[in-house]
Amino acid sequence: METKGLKVLVHASAFFAPFLVPFIVFLISEDKDVKRLSIQALLFQLVMGVLLFVSSLLVIILIGIPLLIVLGIVAVVIPILGIISALNDEYFSYPIVGSWYY
Repeated sequence: METKGLKVLVHASAFFAPFLVPFIVFLISEDKDVKRLSIQALLFQLVMGVLLFVSSLLVIILIGIPLLIVLGIVAVVIPILGIISALNDEYFSYPIVGSWYY
């Protein structure tokens, strides 16, 4: 598979297998950009999962509900932006975790 297809797959996996697909792509790919992107996608999904869990615990407090809504939107919009940039062969780096790897 070409790198464009793998990049789209890593971004789209946020909607069906957010942890498994980036991990498998990291193991099978030899392209440095695809490896970087798969690690970023995996870290982004882990961070978003933790943040969504914490904000769901804070629902009792007034800030929990808006935070849950904002983080839910971010968890959907960022992978879509990644898919669009991968289809256009543009560089994409996940926010929050973009500089953690490479």
